[in-house]
Amino acid sequence: MKKGDKVRFLSETGGGIVAGFQGKNIVLVQDSDGFEIPMSINEVVVVDEELDRKQGRTSKVANEQKTNTAQQDTPGKQSIKALLSGGYENEETGNETEHETDPADSEITFRKPVEERVGSNSLNVYLAFVPENARQLSHTKMAVELVNDSNYYLRYAFATAEGESWMLRNEGEMEPNTKVTLETIAAEDYNSFEQSAFQAIAFKRQKSYVRKPAIDVKLHIEPLKLFKQHLFAETPFYNEPAMLYTIVEGDEPAEPPVSEIDAEKLKTEMLSKAAIQKMKQDARSAKGAVSATGKHAHGDRKTNEPLVVDLHAHEILETTQGMDSLDILQYQLEVFRRTLKEHANERGLKIVFIHGKGEGVLRKAIINELNRHFKGYTYQDASFQEYGYGATLVKVKG
Repeated sequence: MKKGDKVRFLSETGGGIVAGFQGKNIVLVQDSDGFEIPMSINEVVVVDEELDRKQGRTSKVANEQKTNTAQQDTPGKQSIKALLSGGYENEETGNETEHETDPADSEITFRKPVEERVGSNSLNVYLAFVPENARQLSHTKMAVELVNDSNYYLRYAFATAEGESWMLRNEGEMEPNTKVTLETIAAEDYNSFEQSAFQAIAFKRQKSYVRKPAIDVKLHIEPLKLFKQHLFAETPFYNEPAMLYTIVEGDEPAEPPVSEIDAEKLKTEMLSKAAIQKMKQDARSAKGAVSATGKHAHGDRKTNEPLVVDLHAHEILETTQGMDSLDILQYQLEVFRRTLKEHANERGLKIVFIHGKGEGVLRKAIINELNRHFKGYTYQDASFQEYGYGATLVKVKG
């Protein structure tokens, strides 16, 4: 027996490594916690690993962390290492045993490969509003969900505007051809989604794939639409009525990345050639201005004949692609305000604004503008025989 030998006790449970000797008959045995235990040299035996293995004993020091009989009788007296490793003592034998791990408790690391669908290698991503009860939109909960209709994984972030800043609402990773609930909202939360932004990168796992551009899309979600039952319908993704907003379809984003939007360029592209020409000619007051109907505001217009301005979207916009109803309304009101300001010095001038009947939204907005910003201007319904329903006659302040 020499220093460094592994030994075990004969008369009691335990063992360790020979750390030294005291005289001829005492051996100092260092246990697994670093304590040196003086034992009679006759009470220890050098570990024979091969023999132990054949007889079913273990010679690993890690499994020889035992306590004496006094410690077994007193709770909490296990060795420090045993406590940290979650070991415990068998009450009947006094032997310390280790926790046995049930294989069923082990983490499942195997994942079934994702099954791809034919024809789904283009990105198609949608934001969905799914009410619990489509007949009670004012009093029901509504799930806001992300639909990934493609063979790509998406690492995404969804945020909403708070003034000039943005608030992250949800982020994560979703598998191909799946849906994920971002959050559940009530009617009082609808306004917070008016300006929303979605960003994502697309990729595949364990196979080659075609790289897709990073997604960076800003959405305008009109809160009032979420209260209108007829706007919710069945979709390929839901059996119940839902409202979908396109984020990406056929690899094409709903609009250019937010950082690349050129407001002036966008405005120019949306304006019709006739509207552009009108603005240019209106600026030349000496030569007269042309109304949206093509009639001259000066010169060619007969005395006392009203100026006619058609505010229908198809008359003042070449295209409404990428615009929602609120965007169109704002532009119609801009044309209305600009027309009144350009003719503010023509006292008594009558201007007929054709806005259509519809739901009366544009007419109400025009009346509100007159009452707030053009006080002193008089207005009334225009002649039904000449303009039909949906036209308002405004007289410039005299």
